[in-house]
Amino acid sequence: MLSLFQRKRVPPTAGTPPTSAIETPKGSMRPESAASLLATPRRQKLLEHIWQRTSLSRRQFATLYLAPLERYAELVQQFPASENHHHAYPGGMLDHGLEIVAYALKLRQSYLLPAGVTPEAQAAQAEAWTAGTAYAALLHDIGKIAVDLYVEHADGSIWHPWHGPLRKPYRFRYRREREYRLHSAATGLLYAHILDRDIFDWLSGYPDLWAALLYVLAGQYEHAGTLGELVVQADQASVAQELGGDPSKALTAPRHALQRKLLDGLRYLLKEELKLNHGGPADGWLTQDALWLVSKTVSDKLRAHLLSQGVDGIPANNTAVFNVLQDHGIVQPTPDGKAIWKAVVTSDAGWSHTFTFLKVSPAVIWDAADRPAPFAGRVLVEEEQVGPTPRSPAVGDGLRVEGIAAVPSATAPIASADTGVAALLDLLGDSATSTAPEIKACPVSETEPTPSTGLPQEMSLGPSEDRTEPSGAHLMSWLRQSIQTRKLIINDAKALVHTVADTAYLVSPGVFQRYAQEFLQVAVMAKQEKLEGWQWVQKRFEKLGQHRKQPSGLNIWTCEVTGPRKSRRLHGYLLNSADALFCEVPPDNPYLRLIDEAAKRDNAVLGGKGNDDQG
Repeated sequence: MLSLFQRKRVPPTAGTPPTSAIETPKGSMRPESAASLLATPRRQKLLEHIWQRTSLSRRQFATLYLAPLERYAELVQQFPASENHHHAYPGGMLDHGLEIVAYALKLRQSYLLPAGVTPEAQAAQAEAWTAGTAYAALLHDIGKIAVDLYVEHADGSIWHPWHGPLRKPYRFRYRREREYRLHSAATGLLYAHILDRDIFDWLSGYPDLWAALLYVLAGQYEHAGTLGELVVQADQASVAQELGGDPSKALTAPRHALQRKLLDGLRYLLKEELKLNHGGPADGWLTQDALWLVSKTVSDKLRAHLLSQGVDGIPANNTAVFNVLQDHGIVQPTPDGKAIWKAVVTSDAGWSHTFTFLKVSPAVIWDAADRPAPFAGRVLVEEEQVGPTPRSPAVGDGLRVEGIAAVPSATAPIASADTGVAALLDLLGDSATSTAPEIKACPVSETEPTPSTGLPQEMSLGPSEDRTEPSGAHLMSWLRQSIQTRKLIINDAKALVHTVADTAYLVSPGVFQRYAQEFLQVAVMAKQEKLEGWQWVQKRFEKLGQHRKQPSGLNIWTCEVTGPRKSRRLHGYLLNSADALFCEVPPDNPYLRLIDEAAKRDNAVLGGKGNDDQG
């Protein structure tokens, strides 16, 4: 939507007296402008993180993101996010809002949305889903200032947030006996004060996104699919950073009596009876994005439990139970509308078995602070259930991966799904992502988008724009363009590209899997050679001869990643020269260290950096 970027943005404080000119009576707080509220170093850092996770120019970012964030800042002022729990200090609401947007966009990078459509359609909708994720995260708690707080001006007149931003000195207190869940319902009073008409017009052109966003804003996370999960996980991360979890956090109660009984029954079984996340036979497995419950076992136990409690209306057979669970939105349907999924569970110890599953959103079962740790293994969904989209060439015969060791597919996370709170905290904590120097890439043109469906065109080399036949050279071109446009973030906790030893380090097989996922022609070419897609890409890359080999002739180098809480190892390729990907080579990631003995013996191969001193 060209007009979205061409119209002049009105400063949020236009027409109001300077803040310094307002007299502040004792016991009151002075309203501040958005510029003043967002000027702290931490908030500026959060804004930079948010920008880095979009594919927009500064001008486009100002319209789609900064303007709503400024309006949000002026509306929440110095209000806390809660009275006695997380972010319970002046300005906590604004801090929480910025944090959850940054976390949500971090998570969103690992998803191809919407699920179940072609990669071309996903690329065309990418920027809308990114913005929708940010808006859902920002606004999920905005109703609190309408129903939890009592706010009055210094002269005694009452202020309500639908009056617009505060312009006179104010004071506030929490309402006694307030209804906790009411703030979700109150969101509808305020989100039109944050998002403008043009943004609504744009988002409403994407029905799947629009529906999911409205469900989140209504507090109905159980119907919001992946978007709801992103907001819940981002909220969990922000709360965990502040105080390790918010025990009072709960989702809106289901409206229908039977739905509530079914949910209560599932929650009871998961707490008291069902075996979860075992490395062998169990009743269910929790990944980052879904709870997979063995269909017959769980249905039998759920029906028996509800009957023992005297609950009426429980179907007499499993098929009917499945239908009821699906009709009430408790289980998520397959792309062809069925309740039952078929998948293979594989543990780290090598145990593996095929089950039929009910897929449930974890958000409808657990509060953010109470969710168990995810399964340290994999759930591989049979590809025939993914729908008409061509299968991921990186997965193998008819399977796609869900869970901690996930390989990307058209509907699954792109990166490894090991993106729990600890990894998310690396975004803003004392970790590589918060302390590493700013990355400078080749300049990206700031040409404004041309109008088509109203979507701001993503400035990246995507499968819908690039028809070049996949090859090693095209892989390098795609990497360079993706890094420049921040489609791929480097030196991040889950990045596929790092800088080490004065050059670029490509994580294997992740970087090849990502490329094979985006360019589905790879699957056809790989099949002819009886290879997996990522293996085909890897071989083409090696034939370029742009990577360094160890003195022993090995292609793969091992790095140790040292974080604030744990260490792990990466395997990948070192490029001969970082110039292949960067115009200006970023500093080495101080949290990566080459641990190969060959590298220690031969610093000359690595440019004389003395890498043993990193870490």
